Formats: sequence, structure tokens, C-alpha cells
Amino acid sequence: MNSPNSGHQRLGRRALIVDDEIAEESAAGRAVRSLIAELERRDISVVTATSSEDAALVIRSDPSLQCILLDWDLGPEGHDLSIAVVDAVRHRSGTVPIFLLADRSVASTVPAAVMGQIDDFVWLLEDTTDFVGGRILAAIDRYRSTVLPPMFAALAKFSQVHEYSWHTPGHTGGTGFLKSTVGRAFFEFFGEPLFRSDLSISVGELGSLLDHSGPIGASEKYAARVFGSHRSYHVTNGSSTSNRIILMASVSRDQIALCDRNCHKSAEHAMTMSGAIPTYLVPMRNHYGIIGPIPSERLTRVAIRKLIDSNPLAAGIEDREPKHAIITNSTYDGLCYNVTRVEELLGASVDRLHFDEAWYGYARFNPMYRDRHAMHGDPGDHSANKPTVFATQSTHKLLNALSQASFIHVRDGKNPIPHGLFNETFMMHASTSPNYAIIASNDVSAAMMDGPGGEALTGESIEEAVAFRQMISRLNNEFGDKGEWFFDCWQPDTVIDPKTGRTLPFYEASAEALTTYPSCWVLKPGAQWHGFGEIEDGYCMLDPIKVSIVTPGVAPRGGLMPVGIPASLVTAYLDSRGIVVEKTTDFTILVLFSIGITKGKWGSLVSALCDFKRDYDVNLSLERAIPALIEDHGDRYAGMGLKDLADTMFSAMKELKTTQMMSEGFSELPHPEMSPVRAYERLVRGQVEQVTLNELAGRTVATGVVPYPPGIPLLMPGENAGPADGPILGYLKSLEAYDQRFPGFTHDTHGVEVEDGVYRVYCQTRV
Repeated sequence: MNSPNSGHQRLGRRALIVDDEIAEESAAGRAVRSLIAELERRDISVVTATSSEDAALVIRSDPSLQCILLDWDLGPEGHDLSIAVVDAVRHRSGTVPIFLLADRSVASTVPAAVMGQIDDFVWLLEDTTDFVGGRILAAIDRYRSTVLPPMFAALAKFSQVHEYSWHTPGHTGGTGFLKSTVGRAFFEFFGEPLFRSDLSISVGELGSLLDHSGPIGASEKYAARVFGSHRSYHVTNGSSTSNRIILMASVSRDQIALCDRNCHKSAEHAMTMSGAIPTYLVPMRNHYGIIGPIPSERLTRVAIRKLIDSNPLAAGIEDREPKHAIITNSTYDGLCYNVTRVEELLGASVDRLHFDEAWYGYARFNPMYRDRHAMHGDPGDHSANKPTVFATQSTHKLLNALSQASFIHVRDGKNPIPHGLFNETFMMHASTSPNYAIIASNDVSAAMMDGPGGEALTGESIEEAVAFRQMISRLNNEFGDKGEWFFDCWQPDTVIDPKTGRTLPFYEASAEALTTYPSCWVLKPGAQWHGFGEIEDGYCMLDPIKVSIVTPGVAPRGGLMPVGIPASLVTAYLDSRGIVVEKTTDFTILVLFSIGITKGKWGSLVSALCDFKRDYDVNLSLERAIPALIEDHGDRYAGMGLKDLADTMFSAMKELKTTQMMSEGFSELPHPEMSPVRAYERLVRGQVEQVTLNELAGRTVATGVVPYPPGIPLLMPGENAGPADGPILGYLKSLEAYDQRFPGFTHDTHGVEVEDGVYRVYCQTRV
């Protein structure tokens, strides 16, 4: 919503009137209709509802409402229905104005709790409609003047200043694009407001990203309050850059850094750029190949000391105390640490903890994730004897911001990095020509989470995810009762109801329990469904909004079943129906229930999964099931049906042991021959050569080798690939052989170049 002072008038004024007498020929009905006419005369769009239920649906579905006018006598019995509407409004917004429509004789019946939630009264039968309309208009304009966050408000205001620009960017508010046909097409595609808001750092009114001044600085302070940090920083190059900034500000050449092996490649880049000596913390894997948490016993001071002592790269380093630790939270499959426990464990070894929460920026705003995110609790309670904590969050991933938008959040504790010193590294990576629209979208993502709106929006995501999970679980059970197969979700098989103590199948558990109680999602020691063995109770939780759909093929305790359906085939089928998923492994498909997911979206996904089962069971021809596959690779798949291809692919996976080889390939760390920075220096000097997998045995790689999915380093720069029959080369060879057999289903492995189906990797030249 916008401020009249901002000059941004694209969103009109809009009010909701909730009254069950609107259509009646009564004094109250006529008064309400007169008020509607008066508001419309003042250019206020009016939406009406005649019941509490109708009002709740409008309030949930229409975020453009800027005022609520509510009949205090809604319904024949008491005021419970009116109170329910007030609660529905305040569940989503603490500031949108609410007027009660009442007469003076009943105003005294309004409870104190409700009085604290409303803004004013309207005496319909006593005040003139002109007077009432003016008060409502004033309330709406006051609300609009305060609703925009600092940076977006300033940007929206300045974009309406039609100045003659003599500074960059050269399109000067978009007019430059209008001088050619292609430029005009570009201008009309995005619209004038985008170009009016694409401004230069010469515009002092908007402040500076580099010195954190003006509206940009105010926006960072606002974000710090919303996200619970001591300091927050806008980053316009994604969390890849955010991770690099933090690591390079915290650790330097030949200093030891603890690094989650389940890390994004930006952590590898930061190690390379800083010259740090990585000591890796190895997470678990289960029978599906899903990456689990780093076991708590591997984070103790004794365990960390053993890791450093056994790290060949740390030999000869005088200062063997780690300076920094980076942990991925939540993991790519939605596993969230108990951060208070991680702080307790790792805080005994290192003063600075860094949580890569790129996919987890929403966690602070829902009690489901209490104590399971970096900025947990009250920032005022984070004392100087606790570790300094950093978090990086890609606001464009599962909050609402433009691509590349990211935040760095900081809580100072032991051995903090003062802002002035931290900003030197920040400026090294930040552009001197940042895109203001990206910063403003970060600002808006914070504003959407501020107040009760954050819990309401995240709660709806959890509700939709739970509804989807329960439907898939129920369908799996129904088909199973008939001796048929269906998809499942990676989640607990049963749930202990927190209220009754009864153990129920997942699909029979109450939605209230699953959307409210974290205990329903905690990984219990020895539980078969998660496959991580005797994990510490309470240490790790599955995030309900990150849903891994499981295809048939993996036995409950590991190994492959007689018949299976590779997940990549299901993904190709879904893609042919316009459904694009986040990640696909051998037998899992990850879908994300972000704030933008609706029942219509996930209903379409369920329908498509049912369609796949139907088409698989009748062995529908690939020409009809996945037409694009035949168009691109007809010579390979001509004459095959959907089940034929599934059986062929599954048979190859069994023969090549792709799932087993993946588990073995990641089960132990390769031997490091040199640090990442030394390997990179040799790469720059050209002291590398490209070899096939058969030639890679015993060689030291020059670049990281990162299979996607899940995007976790198999080999880091400077590590030895091991023997020809070892687990690392065994896994890469299985991927290469599979890719050669199944065009259209090839793997994406960063650090590997493919020529005529042959994998080639850069390694160090022999000295």
C-alpha cells in the first residue's frame, strides 16, 4: 500500500464494510448504503460482506484493504461474530484501521480487549455521511502514509520527480529506450515505474549502499528490528556474495575455518579468495541419499580438535584455533538445527558462527521454528559471552523479493567485527551501481514479515504444505490397501498427538497439531523414516514447507526394491505439464511451499501425480506422455511407453549402483593435497590439464567437482580424486555411464565438461 506523500498512486483506496443489514429496508440498512455511496464519491472502492465467514475470506484474500468498517451487532446472538472479524483482521495486520458501526447505547458493551484492537466508532444514525466519510478517508490516508518501509517509500516518492537527469543510467528514466523499436518493446514489457526507479548513486536523496546512509541506512535498521539482528546489510548480488563477504571479513590466509561439507559453492569460493584452511564437518546421509545434519557429537570441542589435528592442510600452522565456522541451516531438504544447541557445542571451539540460511529467511516469523534459526530469541539477550553470529538469507528464495536480493544479519558476541572493519569487505564485493529496485524489494520483504503479517503468511504456507502432505499420505495408504503403488512424502509415518498422546498415522493426525507443534516434525532417535540412526533427540527438525516427494524404488532400510520409478522420469512428465520442481535426486522430488503457493497450485500437482500413475500403469506411449522427449531423442526412445522407460532406467540404476555409489562417494573426505587458494593460483598460472575419468586416478583436481543435485562438493579444489576403483571415481563413472545411456536425463555436474558423452575434469599438472 502506498502513501499519498510518496507520489505513488497506483494502488487505490479500498475499504471493507461488514454488515448483515446492507440489503435490508431498515434505518441501519439505508444508513450503510448511504455511507457506501459517500465513500465511492470520495474514490474509495468498497467491498461488502454480510457475514463473519464471508468477511474472513475477503480479509484473507484481499491484502489491498486499507480500512475495515464492522457492524458491532453482526448476527442475532451476542458479539462473537464481530469479535471473530476483528481477530481475523489483527491476525494479518496490527495497523489497518478498524471502525465499529454502532450506536451510543451499545458502545458500552465493547470489551476492553476489543477496544484495544479497534481505532474508532461510527455512529451511523447520528453523524452525517459527509462527516463519517471524511473521517474514514483521513484514517485510510494516515495508514497509507505509514505502511511503506523506508527505502521503498523514498524510491517510490523520488521516481515521480520528473527531473532532467545528467547522470547514469543512460536511459534516463526509460526515455532512452523509446528511441528504437526494440527499446520501446522492452520499455512497454516492464513498464515505466521500473525505469523511473532505476537510479544512479548520484541521487543523494536515496542514500548510499556503501556507506549505509539515508533511506538505505534507515531500511537496514528497519530490517535489523524485523529480523532480530544487531545489524543488517542489504546485498544485491545474492547470498553467494553475502557468504563471501562474511568469510572474507572473518578469516584470512592460513587461518583455520570450520566448514560444513554440505555447503554452497560460494563457501568454497570464499575459502579460495580468503586463503583460509578449511576443516570440514561431515553431515550424515540416509538411504535416499538425503543429506542430514552434522551429528552433535562431531561438534564438541574434543571432536573439533581431532579434526584439525588430522587435517593435513593444518600441519605446520602455528595458530591452530579455528576462527570461523559455517553451517548450512536449513539443509536443501529442509532439516533445521536446534541453533541454541549448535551455539553451545561449536561456541566452545570458535567465536564466530555463520549460518547459511539462504532458503530459510522466514523462520523467525513463525513459532514452529523457535530456537532453530540464527537470529532466534531477543537480540538483547545475546550477550558478549556468546559467539558472534552471522546469517545470510536469500530473500528472493522463500520470502518476497527480486532475484539476487539478500540480507546479511549480525549479532555481536565474542570477538565481534566492528561495522567499520566489516564494511571494508562489504565494499569490496558490493557494486558501486546497485539496483535500487532489488534493495527496495528487500525492504518490502521485511515489511511483509513485520508484525502479525509475518506469522499469518508463514502459517498459511505451513497449512498448505501440511494439507498437501496429508493428501499424498492418504492416497498412498488407499492405493496400498488395494495392493497398488503411489507416491509418498519423506516425513514421519506416525504422529503423537500433543493433546491426547495418541499415536496416529500421519494422514489421520490433526492439521492443528501438524501446523502448530514442532514436536510433530522433530527427528527422533532411531526412527526408521528419517534414516539417520540414533540422532540426538530434539537436535534436528524437518521443515514442513520443504516437501520431498518419494518415488517407489528404495527399500525402507536401504537398497533398491525389485521395481522402481526414477524421480527424473516423473520430473520430465511434470515438466511437460508446466509443473517445474525445485530439485530431483534418484528417488526424491523437492517442492517448496513458499508464500505464493495456493491450493490451486498444489492441487494441480496432486492431479498430475495421479495422471502419472494412470499413464505409467497402462504404459502410455512416450509420444503422448512426454512428447518433447521423443522430439529431441526419438532415435533413442521411439516405440517405448512410460513404464518401459521407467523399467529400463531403474534397471540401469541397479546395474550402475548410482544411489549406492553416491552414498559411498560422499561417505568419506578426499585427501587434500593443497589448500583451495593454492589450487586456484596454479589454475590461474595455467598449471592444469584436462583429463578423462580414466586418467584422473590419483590426481589432484584444480576445480571443485559438484554434482547437481544436490549441489554439494564431491571434490574441493586441491583434493585428490583417489584410486581408479575408489568411491569418488566410482560415483563419477556411474553418472557418466548413465548419461551416455539416457540422453535427456543427463546429470549436471559443475567442474565437469562433457565431450561426446565423456566426462573431463581439470586437474593439476604433475610437478
